[in-house]
Amino acid sequence: MSSEGSTKAILAALTANAGIAAAKFVGFAITGSSSMLAEAVHSVADTSNQGLLLLGQRSARKKADRLHPFGYGRSRYFYSFVVALVIFSLGSVFAIYEGVEKLLHPHELESPIVAVVILLVAIALEGYSFTTAMRESRPLKGRASWWRFIRTSRNPELPVVLLEDTGALLGLLFALVGVGLATLTGDAVWDGAGTLAIGVLLGAIAILLIVEMQSLLIGEGATPDQERAIVDALSGQDGVERVIHFKTQYLGPEEMLLAAKIAIPPGVDAATVAATIDAAEARVREAVPVARVVYLEPDILRG
Repeated sequence: MSSEGSTKAILAALTANAGIAAAKFVGFAITGSSSMLAEAVHSVADTSNQGLLLLGQRSARKKADRLHPFGYGRSRYFYSFVVALVIFSLGSVFAIYEGVEKLLHPHELESPIVAVVILLVAIALEGYSFTTAMRESRPLKGRASWWRFIRTSRNPELPVVLLEDTGALLGLLFALVGVGLATLTGDAVWDGAGTLAIGVLLGAIAILLIVEMQSLLIGEGATPDQERAIVDALSGQDGVERVIHFKTQYLGPEEMLLAAKIAIPPGVDAATVAATIDAAEARVREAVPVARVVYLEPDILRG
């Protein structure tokens, strides 16, 4: 479900951004607006990013091998991290450069109405991509806020697309305001200011994504709710006295590793211990389906 929803959101964003990028470049060629150029490059970066996210999903489907015995699930985290770097380098830095250049050397816009029309169409297309990402994210978000979902989700693509689309919509509004004020006042400095605002916005989004994806790439454990469910599942199994300690780590967005040491009564025969472990593993997988790789070590409480 998570991967399928991510793919739908990515494809919607890819389709929207490819068309928007072409329209914005045409608008820049006609108007000479630096805001339009910054937004065009932004859309090119976003289109490339969707391709990277799809590549990450494809790489993650590779079967485990001797070199990577736990599989390639973290490929999705790696490519999402690369996306954050692309947003920063190709989107933010370029927009800031163009904004500063336009502030220092402003020039009058040509046919600004063309830019306004293209920006309004782009807002509509980005809105479609954004609502698609929100719809696919809701089953994973649950009752959490959108901010908490972005900060705690182990699915990398949906937060990336959500933040990309949010940045795109706000960037389009900045460009629209910049072009509008430049037209109304006759001062092209406003166009440069809009471009600079787009660059700062993209930089902030990129830094947030870099921090989040770096954390996922290093390896994050279960959420507090999942940890409680794991402890309850193990402790509730007949033959398990208590959970001594356990550790978890996500091997990919849809696969978690669990290693736990559980206390069993002394004097229990090996067959009973094996049956208890099998039953405990089944309870854990039922309570936390994403816990697909489970290692349980039986021990006896001391002291």
